Amino acid sequence: MNAGASSGPSRIPLVFYATRDGQSRNIAARIVERLAADGIRATTRDLAADSPTPAELAAAPLLVLVAAVRYGRHLPEAGRFLAAYGRLSAPPPLALASVNLTARKPVKSTAETNPYLRKLIARCPARPVLAIAVAGRLDYPRYRWWDRQIIRIIMWLTGGPTDPTICVDYTSWRAVDEFASRLAELHSRAAGAR
Repeated sequence: MNAGASSGPSRIPLVFYATRDGQSRNIAARIVERLAADGIRATTRDLAADSPTPAELAAAPLLVLVAAVRYGRHLPEAGRFLAAYGRLSAPPPLALASVNLTARKPVKSTAETNPYLRKLIARCPARPVLAIAVAGRLDYPRYRWWDRQIIRIIMWLTGGPTDPTICVDYTSWRAVDEFASRLAELHSRAAGAR
């Protein structure tokens, strides 16, 4: 369910995403699907299209941010989301998923080893209850010419593929499913404590 036209505060987990090429949206949708399989209704929101109100953020029992990295930085809407979250007087728990191609290497897929996830955590006003780095999709044919060249250089420097005709989905869907399962546990514990 997409709540782009939400009518007010909600007691369901909200999964926000910041994307340019759609993979963060796909990951957010997968999280919502997995939560639904555990009997938890959640919704996704595109931060580029719809900024949440403080009341929406404060009313949610759990917030999830799925944020893509582009050219070494998380997308600006992810930063705006974290700033809004930081202004809440009693913020709900926050979970983070950083989507970046560096995480395609298993050694760079944890909160301790992924430089982008570490930077995202450092920007958080409160320690996230859960954080994951997950690789995205490399889709050269879809990129504009200039983006394709920059990404090829980055891939060349990091030992990745540079063939401008390939598309590779590096996302570990198993890791996304495990993340969603942990979110379901967090939500269930919080619901039981109410």
